[in-house]
Amino acid sequence: MKLYLDPGHGGSDPGAQGHGLKEKDVALDIALKIRTVLTNQYKNVEVKISRTSDIFKSLDQRTNEANSWGANYYLSIHCNAANGSSQGYEDFIHSNLSDASTTAKYQDIMHAEIIKVNQLKDRGQKKANFHVLRESAMPALLTENGFIDNAHDAALMKESLWRQKVAQGHVNGLAKAFNLQRKTNDSGTVYKVIAGSFKTKENAEERETYLRSKGINSFIDSINISGEIWYRVQAGAFSSRESAENQLEEVKKTGINDAFIVTEELNSNQADHSGYSVLGQTFLSPEQMDQYVKKVNSNALELGHYYLTFGEYYGVRGDVAFAQAMHETDFLRFSGVVKPNQNNFCGLGTTGPDNPGASFDTPREGVLAHIQHLFAYASTKTLPDKYPLVDPRFNLVTRGSASTWVALNGKWAVPGTNYGQSILNIYERTINTTMQNLEEILQKIKG
Repeated sequence: MKLYLDPGHGGSDPGAQGHGLKEKDVALDIALKIRTVLTNQYKNVEVKISRTSDIFKSLDQRTNEANSWGANYYLSIHCNAANGSSQGYEDFIHSNLSDASTTAKYQDIMHAEIIKVNQLKDRGQKKANFHVLRESAMPALLTENGFIDNAHDAALMKESLWRQKVAQGHVNGLAKAFNLQRKTNDSGTVYKVIAGSFKTKENAEERETYLRSKGINSFIDSINISGEIWYRVQAGAFSSRESAENQLEEVKKTGINDAFIVTEELNSNQADHSGYSVLGQTFLSPEQMDQYVKKVNSNALELGHYYLTFGEYYGVRGDVAFAQAMHETDFLRFSGVVKPNQNNFCGLGTTGPDNPGASFDTPREGVLAHIQHLFAYASTKTLPDKYPLVDPRFNLVTRGSASTWVALNGKWAVPGTNYGQSILNIYERTINTTMQNLEEILQKIKG
């Protein structure tokens, strides 16, 4: 199934505006979330998106692109505006189409699934002579996801969790309309994208730096081949071959033509039992966590309080999760694909330059999602309900499949054979720095 996904407006065209929001921004965020869920959860789906950033694209450019690509479905994402009092959700197909048409049948399914989750008044299924509906050569639907100038609807639009629900509603409709099949997670096999293999660590470091400049996260792993040490630059590890091949394509687009995929079988005993557990007590205080990162990045956000609070509530080691966040964000300098305003501290949903992953409204929400994702991996218990579920990938995890940090190897967004070890290494350095600080205080007390 080939979906052309079209977030409306962009660039010099903001679309409708109200309550501090611009339609172009809301539509883009919903569309990116739709793409992430579709590509991560479903098989045999190709998604081409009209824009992935705040750029202007004419209506002709959009429909011409969809037509020349041979899309099976055109989905245009918008928000409405009127007089401030109108509110709710509605969607449109072209005015010349009969209610018995294939497009109308798709609209029936899409409308039903979207209205189930979006918390908006149902304004019905409609028809119009909009350009994207008229000029597209395939079935097309335009969705108007609330009124941006209405206080009730705008308040919802400002919530990342609501935008995620709306995206999920669209995906549910697409899955039902086109009979999409969910991906199965083969937890026993890992597909690693290797962006170069070198005899000297310096050359590997140069390649890693180059990839980072292109927005691709990677790390260096050593391997013994016929008695010789080689330094591999790994740019991702995935449970599906398709995801690995997509990442390989992104790497090759940067000019690295010697990149390749290696397949490895996980050792189930090691994956399930070895190493330091994800669940457990948080030992470091928020101040100790924040002090450590500020030795590396003096402008770092103070996140220690959130990692302690949520870690203790879910029974996750919040201080080790904090170390994981430092690993993923380069000590909150965000030198990779993920940007600071996403409040995504653990790389949730990140697959490459065109898909920077999930976004959260506040740092607090971003940390909450991180801890919830770790809980999904480490526990088979029902998620405690004191806080809302904000992790968009919680239900993608094989519950209880990684009870230790080392067991995250081959499962997290960009892991490898040393992913968990790298996190624990940062945690160890944090503890050593804290102990040194406390020793200095003790010496001062002793005079």
